Amino acid sequence: MNAERRPLEEQVVVRKTAKLLIPFVVVFGVYMVTHGEIGPGGGFQGGVVIAAAYFLHALVHGLAEVQRVIPRRVTDALAALGVLLYAGVGVAALLRGGRFLEYAALGAPGDVVASRALGMTLVELGVGVTVAATMITIFNEVVDDGEH
Repeated sequence: MNAERRPLEEQVVVRKTAKLLIPFVVVFGVYMVTHGEIGPGGGFQGGVVIAAAYFLHALVHGLAEVQRVIPRRVTDALAALGVLLYAGVGVAALLRGGRFLEYAALGAPGDVVASRALGMTLVELGVGVTVAATMITIFNEVVDDGEH
């Protein structure tokens, strides 16, 4: 009982399922990044989930197609931007008289809760963007055959 193998381009069910699933995976990853400070998840986990959507797209449509959608220069810029966002929150706290990543120093003096929420969300966003971009870059380097 050897089933006939067909190229992935002919696998309509797999392609349609992936096309339907990818937006939900990305939304769930963004949710994990933005709500990581109050529940399960966080920047690292959310970034990996977002990168997994990229991996699924690459597996179904091919590496050339997915690199056309998100070019290497974009992932390189996003990785740097995420690190800058993370460090920028720390520097902003220093400039406002607090310690590095002291979230309470970011907002109005009496509004500690909102300041902490803002600081944590921005740090988690920076980590999430960096992790997703780095995972995508690693994937591209491992899978790339050198012809691009």
